[in-house]
Amino acid sequence: MMKAVIISVDMGEPDYQAHADEFVMLAESAGAKILEHIVARRSRPDPAHFIGSGKLHEATLVVEQTNPDIVLFDQPLAPAQQRNIERALGRRVVDRVALILDIFALRAQSHEGKLQVELAQLQHLATRLTGMWTHLERQQGGIGVRGPGEAQLELDRRLIGARVKLLRQRLAKVKRQRTTQRRARVRSGILSVSLVGYTNAGKSTLFNALTRAQAYTADKLFATLDTTTRRVWIEGAGQVVMSDTVGFIRDLPPTLIAAFRATLEETIRADLLLHVVDASSPQRDEHIDEVNKVLADIGAQDIPLILVYNKIDLTGHESRLERDEHGTIARAYVSAENRIGLDDLRQAIVESGQNAGNSTFNV
Repeated sequence: MMKAVIISVDMGEPDYQAHADEFVMLAESAGAKILEHIVARRSRPDPAHFIGSGKLHEATLVVEQTNPDIVLFDQPLAPAQQRNIERALGRRVVDRVALILDIFALRAQSHEGKLQVELAQLQHLATRLTGMWTHLERQQGGIGVRGPGEAQLELDRRLIGARVKLLRQRLAKVKRQRTTQRRARVRSGILSVSLVGYTNAGKSTLFNALTRAQAYTADKLFATLDTTTRRVWIEGAGQVVMSDTVGFIRDLPPTLIAAFRATLEETIRADLLLHVVDASSPQRDEHIDEVNKVLADIGAQDIPLILVYNKIDLTGHESRLERDEHGTIARAYVSAENRIGLDDLRQAIVESGQNAGNSTFNV
């Protein structure tokens, strides 16, 4: 467990505290032991250090007193900002993007998942290569002091570029395999249902309850990174293919959205989405908005969707189905952990497919 100091920046946004609490959960999920939490208030980022000189001095004193292994910064940093803060504090600085990438690297289990994480990490690293060679930038040549500065930097860029190209080729092959499997399911008339939702909403627990699978579950962010697919029989619908997908989070790094597109295509190509929501979370509405943003980013905003409010055992809600103004089932209240409301949810899956006129229900 690495000792860490967190620097959190309050930009005056109303959801700052939720954002800060989530970053602490991210840090703990990565295995960090938090020694101190510094809060800086800014109206806009400082170009050089993101935070002001006074707060940077305070952070320097805290680092000297606590002696952490790393400093975690809860905002995405530009390469120059990260480099300047590292110089000032004398510690490695990990920003929000790098922390999420680290957790993904820690959790990925499948071959595809590992390829996607490595691609995202290399894309992030490529923007920061220059700063890794600043200790050589004063070498102007001459006997005994020629290279390897610029030559090494160009070599690293070429190596990363070649590896990125290879990873993209391998992921394209995985995509073709997924497309072949998906076409086979369509030809067989099997309904495809994907579980989506904010990280730690209980998707994998619900997936296990519906399919009797043994997908990994844990009370931590990003417990599931690899798409798991199972077939399950639902009375009235026949064979249904269910997929458990990676959880979403606010400000998901663009490199991750791009790198995980092959996995998220299970969501894009689904006939029905079950948007799982942690009903006990005070930020559930914000989480719903964040997931909807990502669904729009990947082109899945028009797929039929049911909001599944999970963990009702923690809220006192009764299990039930709710309909919209058109009489279509829009919300289901369940407890995946205690298997409450699952029969209603199965019926909602059947009815939603029937309303959509999906041919898979002609069984």
